[in-house]
Amino acid sequence: MSLQCVTQRLTTVHQSSTSIKKYSRGLFAMAVSFGIALTPACAHQGDNMTNSPSALLHVYGTLADQTPINQVTLTNSNGVSVDVINYGGIITRIETPDSNGNMGNIVLGMDNLEDYTNATTYFGAIIGRFGNRIANGKFSLNGTDYQLATNDGANHLHGGVQGFDKKVWNMVPFSTQNSAGVTLSLVSPDGDQGYPGELTTQVTYTLTNKNTLDMQFVAKTNKPTIINMTQHSYFNLAGKGDILDHQMQINSNAITPVDGGLIPTGELMQVAGTPFDFRNPKAIGKEINVDDEQLKLGKGYDHNFVLKNKPNHDLIEAANVYEPSSGRTLTVYTEEPAVQFYSGNFLDGSSKQASGLVHKLRSGFCLEPQHFPDAPNQPTFPSTTLMPGEVYSTRIVYEFGTK
Repeated sequence: MSLQCVTQRLTTVHQSSTSIKKYSRGLFAMAVSFGIALTPACAHQGDNMTNSPSALLHVYGTLADQTPINQVTLTNSNGVSVDVINYGGIITRIETPDSNGNMGNIVLGMDNLEDYTNATTYFGAIIGRFGNRIANGKFSLNGTDYQLATNDGANHLHGGVQGFDKKVWNMVPFSTQNSAGVTLSLVSPDGDQGYPGELTTQVTYTLTNKNTLDMQFVAKTNKPTIINMTQHSYFNLAGKGDILDHQMQINSNAITPVDGGLIPTGELMQVAGTPFDFRNPKAIGKEINVDDEQLKLGKGYDHNFVLKNKPNHDLIEAANVYEPSSGRTLTVYTEEPAVQFYSGNFLDGSSKQASGLVHKLRSGFCLEPQHFPDAPNQPTFPSTTLMPGEVYSTRIVYEFGTK
């Protein structure tokens, strides 16, 4: 979805509140300032639907400092629905039908705001400024050394101690004839978690009548900085149990192998003949416990799968997943050059949802489109530098289905 689609939809948002309309106009102005080329039409629009999509806003909770947190429920014409809160831009629920038409939640989450504020699992959150790890939290840019917050041993992970997953975002819902969505915006100040530059960020989630959740990420900076944003939902297409029987296909010929701190070594490792070969569908659990050094280091799959030889803005299929008992499918499309496949190796059963789903070992998996981990320290990896006057833009699409 182009940013033009976002701004068009913001101007047609069905809100009665004058303040919301005023804020929507402000977001329109901000969107135009990003300088994205205008396009004549929006992608993924449904046809001949009988029920209008809706985006309903309501109170979710209150932070300890009394900051109110809201939730928006997006529902398309097929009854597929997504809940998003403005704390962390977290997707708290995605409800889709199984092959028999029975609706069920397919993502892991928490039951209340306090649990989300205390969690270190990144359930459903927007990840930034930099997804994945940076070795020792250090990097150099244009001759200046920077020290980031360290929150994964000696390393920096997913934006630091208070990354985008712990921020309160501005949130504006919208709906059209063919979609329902929400636009989230955030200004990260210069020096936030050690990052240089003030970063102005906008993330838009659009649930379409094609049963896709289309996510657009854009950002601008006033100083040279680094950026690598993604979305961190944990999926369980059965809605219960573990994910070891899910049939996974990842369209990748190579991974970036890691060391003991899960930092890339700088090499590429071909997946052929290894447990990392998902070029043809296979059960996640088929080889997860084999005697393999990379699997031991990650305690399972927690690796960066290379999708493109050279970064570009082509939207490609990164992976698809099929869960046999429910018949549900998930296909992930991205513009990113890689995707992190994480098999829930650090879930320990210490939390659960009201539905009774306990977050046990490997009860959820993540597919996180991204640039390569530790890219600022790896000269052969695609650059993650963002300069003043440039626009960071990337797109991730989840497509839900059955077979």
